[in-house]
Amino acid sequence: MKLGRLLVTLYSFCFVVGCQSIDTKTGGSISVESSRAQSGLNPNQSPAGPQSSASPATQYVPAEAAQIAPTAEEALPDDLWQRIRSGLSWHDIENQQVDQAVDSYLAQPSYMPTISKRGSLYLYYIVEEVQKRNIPMEIVLLPLVESTLDPMAYSRSRAAGLWQIMPTTGAHLGLQQDWWFDGRRSLRDSTRVALDYLEQLHREFDNDWLLALAAYNAGNGRVARAQRANAAKGLPTDYWSLSLPRETRRYVPKMLALSRIIADPNAYDVIIPPVANAPAFEVAVIGGQIELARAAELADISLETLRWLNAGQLRWATSPDRAADLLVPLGSGNRLEEGVAQLSSAERVRWRHYTIKSGDNLIGIAKKFDTQVGLLRRVNGINGSMIRAGATLMIPGSEWATGLAGTELPPASPIGYRVRRGDSLYEIAGKFKVSVDQIVAWNALDPGKYLQPGQTLKLHVRGI
Repeated sequence: MKLGRLLVTLYSFCFVVGCQSIDTKTGGSISVESSRAQSGLNPNQSPAGPQSSASPATQYVPAEAAQIAPTAEEALPDDLWQRIRSGLSWHDIENQQVDQAVDSYLAQPSYMPTISKRGSLYLYYIVEEVQKRNIPMEIVLLPLVESTLDPMAYSRSRAAGLWQIMPTTGAHLGLQQDWWFDGRRSLRDSTRVALDYLEQLHREFDNDWLLALAAYNAGNGRVARAQRANAAKGLPTDYWSLSLPRETRRYVPKMLALSRIIADPNAYDVIIPPVANAPAFEVAVIGGQIELARAAELADISLETLRWLNAGQLRWATSPDRAADLLVPLGSGNRLEEGVAQLSSAERVRWRHYTIKSGDNLIGIAKKFDTQVGLLRRVNGINGSMIRAGATLMIPGSEWATGLAGTELPPASPIGYRVRRGDSLYEIAGKFKVSVDQIVAWNALDPGKYLQPGQTLKLHVRGI
């Protein structure tokens, strides 16, 4: 822990903001080729660095942290928002749609506190990855717009995670998506492919970031068709001139509005709770599949914290097909690795025994114990679907398994919530421990419209 703090203290360097061409009067498109100096990090380097099962937990600290002695002028701010603020460059764009988006955010006073709370886990990592690639700092704001920094957010269109990646897009980008793991919900996996995709779109649309962002939201084909339609009519083909879906027309202004507010919160009388400009987690090598509850015990952290840091893990145990590591809070990695080293294979994933009853079938048993039919077949040596009453099945899991998987799925009976004056989606989501996207999906809401006092929302809330 002391070494980690020393490395964080040593980590400092300056980012130089380059020139950009922005038409602030018309809100024109943005072309950014090289707006910041290179940080010196290898963009192909894994965030955790090289590891082996014998190595200590790896803290996410840039490599040059141990090589550069900071000066007073070079020292990075303690507050990550200030670091972000110093890199913003799109906030001077003037456009009525941006003004309206600013007003919408200002009408939600709990928005920035919610973002800061979640950002304490994820935002530093995203800032680091964006600056490694020498792309505009505004890209950091995209997951704020997409998911309010909720890695478990799930939309009506089946987009998931911080960056709200669609299943087909995730598959195209090479993300693992199966019963055990969803890379769209993984901080590291989703950030990597989202930034890869954005850079690809940036190149595809002639280095215009606004068009790239529009294509990220609506699809590159949709944006390209809108450009061709305008070109055929002799009209401009920049983002502001295109006929795009309503959501996409609001999407880019939302990012620009956030840039404006974060760049000068005092001008809008907005208080943004600080977020530490330091790593929030380290990577612990676990050497194979393990139950999340057992890992949380060994690391001496809450199961909830472990799941929020490893949201891509969908089940009670880690995916057997993934690299054997977990993200844990700083100072917890060594405890976890030392504890795991003492476990036998049987202690990593515990098993229950179930006596088959008359009328049982593998599908029903799998649902009952939140497991997979194929897994039951494999571990019990079953070919086909025939099982015999009185026989015993081995079932993976533990006393903590129930309820850990499929947390997005609602219980059978919803509750009704009557909207009060001053309520916002973010406040209601926080009160009932659900996501804004879930409330929107359950009630078919338009996220851009205000809630009305007296309006009744349907909420699927567990434990009430």
